[in-house]
Amino acid sequence: MSAALDILGVPIDDCRLDDALARVERWMREPDGRTRTVYFVNANTLNLACEEPAYREILRQADVVYGDGTGVRWAARMLHGVQLRDNVNGTDFVPRMFASRAGRGYRYYLLGATEEMNARAAAHARAAFAGWELVGRHHGYLDAAASEKVVEQINEARPHVLLVGMGNPAQERWIHAHRDRLRIPVCVAIGGLFAYWSGDLDRAPRWLRAIGFEWVHLLVRQPRKVGRYLLGNPLFLWRVLAHRRARTASTR
Repeated sequence: MSAALDILGVPIDDCRLDDALARVERWMREPDGRTRTVYFVNANTLNLACEEPAYREILRQADVVYGDGTGVRWAARMLHGVQLRDNVNGTDFVPRMFASRAGRGYRYYLLGATEEMNARAAAHARAAFAGWELVGRHHGYLDAAASEKVVEQINEARPHVLLVGMGNPAQERWIHAHRDRLRIPVCVAIGGLFAYWSGDLDRAPRWLRAIGFEWVHLLVRQPRKVGRYLLGNPLFLWRVLAHRRARTASTR
């Protein structure tokens, strides 16, 4: 069972990781003629959604949005008084899906990152997930004309799942703009997963992830994102508190 929690105008699905995996596999196994979209949002993503209503609407039109990270968990507690059942993030979700659903005839396509990073990510995926078939890949630097050609290539390759790693908001915008022309069961926006698969970035120790401080590890590895974490996180919490105050005032 799962329930959607509104966090700053975006519906976050609250469920166990295993339930999220089962849902996506059902979409892959029993396609209904339309491309299902799966997004993961963290504090930075929701800050962008607050600043860009059009982007927030793209997130709202996804088939499912999952909450990623400590900020979203705090927001769920502050706004709804609940503890999210799991931290359902793309970096864990996709490898778990590939490992647990191996050998079932599923195919995938990789779209995003630079050509070099994409190639290294593809090599890793082939070696690590032999129970899945990689049917195509392409870098993520696309103009409108190139996007149309890539959509054709993806449809011809017939993957069960398309993994799009362009960073947000670019990846969700690309998926939203092309989902009606895609003829595949599922499209997943996976953020920085290709950086991990290519070896450009390493995961935080498990204990650090367990206490909700993976962002500290990322900040050390990617100091260019200092503004996102040291300024963006407090801004996100301020927005959540302001939303809670406004909601409380409206019910008086």
